[in-house]
Amino acid sequence: MIHAVTGARGARLALRTAGDPERPPIVLVHGWAQSRRCWERQLGDADVARDHHLIALDLRGHGESDVPPDGYDDPAVWAEDLAAVLDFAGAPAVVVGWSYGGLVVTDYVRERGCASLAGIVLVGALTEIGRGHPGGTIGAAMRAAIPGVLSADPAVAVPAVTSLTLAMTAEPADGAQVQAWIGATLRVPPAVRGALFRRDVGSAEVLAGITVPTLVAHGTDDAVVAPAAADYALGKIPGAAARWFQGGGHAPFAERADGFNRALREFAVGRKG
Repeated sequence: MIHAVTGARGARLALRTAGDPERPPIVLVHGWAQSRRCWERQLGDADVARDHHLIALDLRGHGESDVPPDGYDDPAVWAEDLAAVLDFAGAPAVVVGWSYGGLVVTDYVRERGCASLAGIVLVGALTEIGRGHPGGTIGAAMRAAIPGVLSADPAVAVPAVTSLTLAMTAEPADGAQVQAWIGATLRVPPAVRGALFRRDVGSAEVLAGITVPTLVAHGTDDAVVAPAAADYALGKIPGAAARWFQGGGHAPFAERADGFNRALREFAVGRKG
């Protein structure tokens, strides 16, 4: 089902839900310049949906959510947006943050602690951003894509986005899926794509203060967010568990969906806050 909530500064945030609203919620937070549609293989998984209420949002500036002119560099804005989704969930939720979505989850913890969280899953995730912050270490594919993917010139942006999207998985992905991801990225205005990167945020103390169970899932061959970023999170978050996808790329929830969904179900069992 499609819903909407009101986030920071009145922004309308689009949500899609699946599963049983009476079951423990899982909130799915996509990455940079993507949308809730990247979670199709979780929203459509009968086993996950049977046991959980799945809630996938479009971040501000993405997908079918509002595109405010500012707020993309403010941790308090991201925290308020995610808080609105957690209020919609109605119970402490396991929050899954992919790529930049991991930074959004970290912003929430920075501003609000672990209130309303039953657990955290970081998937190919950033927890920091900016030079000298190891939790934001990017891989060769992302280094090659910047600044082209931020350009307003389609002759520059389209090939850069295409190359980056092809590098999301370690093995060739379905052509229709790749094109859908490319379309999602190009739908995000260039000004928003750039604003998301104009941040300088360290998170060592934030990660060390996480008090809910945390799973760090990462592909060993991730060329977008380096595995070193996962190692950093694992070294900072008390008791964090690792799930490495051997030979996997940046999007294990799509490339290794069965294994990812199994790991998500196992982690989420019994986590009711």
